[in-house]
Amino acid sequence: MRGVVSVPMSKNKLKPHKGLLKRVRITKSGKIKLRRACGRHLRSHKTGQAIRDYRVPKFADACDARRLRKMLGLPSGGTRPTPKTPTEPSKQAAEGTAEKTAEDQDSIATPAEARGPGGSRS
Repeated sequence: MRGVVSVPMSKNKLKPHKGLLKRVRITKSGKIKLRRACGRHLRSHKTGQAIRDYRVPKFADACDARRLRKMLGLPSGGTRPTPKTPTEPSKQAAEGTAEKTAEDQDSIATPAEARGPGGSRS
C-alpha cells in the first residue's frame, strides 16, 4: 500500500515479575515490604533472638527498591510529593482554638459516658 507508514510494535512487553509479586507487598506509602530469608525451617540451631527477628517484616533498601520496582513494572517513585504548607491562620481564630474554657471541657463526653448505662458497646 502506498503512503501508509507502518510503525513496528515493540517486541519487549513490560510484564511484572510474577515470582517477585508473590514475595513482596507494596505499602500505602510505597515502600516494598518483604520477609527475610532463612526464617522458615531449620530453626533449631538458631538463637531465640534470631527467630524473633525473622518475625519482623523487612523493608527493601532504597538501592534495591528501584530495581524491584522496575521488575514489578511500577514507576521508580524517586520523588515524593511535597505537602502543602498551611496558610497562616488569623490571630483571632488561633486564639479561639488555643483557649478552651471549662464549659467546653465539661461538654465533652468520655467514652464510658457516651455508651450510656450498662457500658455496652453495641
